[in-house]
Amino acid sequence: MRRVSTAVTVLGAVAVVSIFLESPGIPLRAQSANDQTIAVDAKAPTTDFPHVWEQMFGSGRAILALRDSYRNDLRSVQGITGFHFIRFHGIFDDEVGVYDPDSDGKPRYNFSYVDQIYDGLLSNGVRPFVEISFMPRALAANPMPHPFWYKPYPSPPKDPDRWADLMSAFTRHLIDRYGAEETEKWYFEVWNEPNIDFWNGEPKKDTYFAFYKVTANAIRKVDPRLKVGGPATAQAAWVKDFIEYCMKSGAPFDFVSTHIYGNEDPVNVFGTATPVPRKDMVARAVRKVHEEVAGSAAPKIPILITEYNATYSTQPEVTDSAFMGPWLANNIAECDGLTSMMSYWAFSDVFEEQGVVRKPFYGGYGLVAERGIPKPAYRAFELLHDLGDKRMANPSNDVLVTKRRSGTIVLALWNYAEPGDRGAQKVFRLDLKGVVAKSYEIQVVDAAHGSAVRAWNAMGEPASPTQAQISELVKASQIAPPARHAVSDPIRLDPQGLAVVTIR
Repeated sequence: MRRVSTAVTVLGAVAVVSIFLESPGIPLRAQSANDQTIAVDAKAPTTDFPHVWEQMFGSGRAILALRDSYRNDLRSVQGITGFHFIRFHGIFDDEVGVYDPDSDGKPRYNFSYVDQIYDGLLSNGVRPFVEISFMPRALAANPMPHPFWYKPYPSPPKDPDRWADLMSAFTRHLIDRYGAEETEKWYFEVWNEPNIDFWNGEPKKDTYFAFYKVTANAIRKVDPRLKVGGPATAQAAWVKDFIEYCMKSGAPFDFVSTHIYGNEDPVNVFGTATPVPRKDMVARAVRKVHEEVAGSAAPKIPILITEYNATYSTQPEVTDSAFMGPWLANNIAECDGLTSMMSYWAFSDVFEEQGVVRKPFYGGYGLVAERGIPKPAYRAFELLHDLGDKRMANPSNDVLVTKRRSGTIVLALWNYAEPGDRGAQKVFRLDLKGVVAKSYEIQVVDAAHGSAVRAWNAMGEPASPTQAQISELVKASQIAPPARHAVSDPIRLDPQGLAVVTIR
């Protein structure tokens, strides 16, 4: 499903983009902010622009990876992004069958489903980002299930030694099956969001840190080169304290990880009630973590954002809509240089935290709706994949200008508008300096392009669409091939529109 990119010849080794408010016949002071001219100057420096937003994705719990629908969606998303890692909850949930003590309580381990899950990922070119969760019921000190539909156990172990034995056996099995050279390329993240209701140890922080040390030591004892880290918190929490604990206690850690969503309460993230817009929340939280790490005793430790999205709620007007295109592009621009990897939650709506999915568009987190129907967010990732790996400085809040190794100039332009905000159309104009180019190619994702929602609405919003309807919805989700325009032609974007422009 990967599109063929076209090449551009650019004179000069580097380029920079600046934006100034100028339009034919309109004085500078009179031009609207919705009418911008993008000037490309081939003389200024660039900075590295690694695609940290498309290296890893989250997904529904581990056992779902055995389904054809899950693997089909994985192949589809991998095809447009080339992502390397997948993260999910529940590899130690009872339904995976890893921990099965006998009638006398003696531990027995069964890695049959673990093997099938990880084999399936690897056969599709994706490595596990191993989230160590949740607790087998037979080992749970507090066997009160989490309210998720599949009822995981967010408990510390009642016997830390038996938990450590399980971690050792699990790690040895992975190395025996996949080899040390392969397994050392994976990541091992201890638990999920222990600062909220996914951990019922008390006090939360102290019991989690002690649990982390037992777990990390058991994994690293098997192979000291395995990458282990945490605290995998919600709301960008505990990172500073986690680093201090590990440095003082000697607990090994190779990365720090945390989560953040666009609709978080700023009190929980920053300790203040000052509102933070949805479009800025993730980046501001990531910057907070970046600064905490930079000021710590481990200033070079990698920062991994192992969950992020515009919302942690099921909001169709957010995750199912064209809104996600501008939100994603803006977030990519703002998070640039602050983290080593970001994991969008999630790649697919093969997902059951609230139960079995009841209809294709319900506000699920995935890029792909139920029945394999790509959402506008999927198309946004598809287009943004085409950005280059060098970034050109510019002052605009709604433009990203990049350069590929070949010299191709690729821009992302967007018109951000919150759900329910009608907004106004934006007009972008190109002013190329030192660039041999007579035209540009453009592709757009907005409410009318790359979205199946209108077609689904027109069908009467069927909860269980027929195969013919599914085919129609997949067709409606497609984006048109690149359209070519003269460089003098303006680019018009409706609210919630995202465009990727290749200059050629």
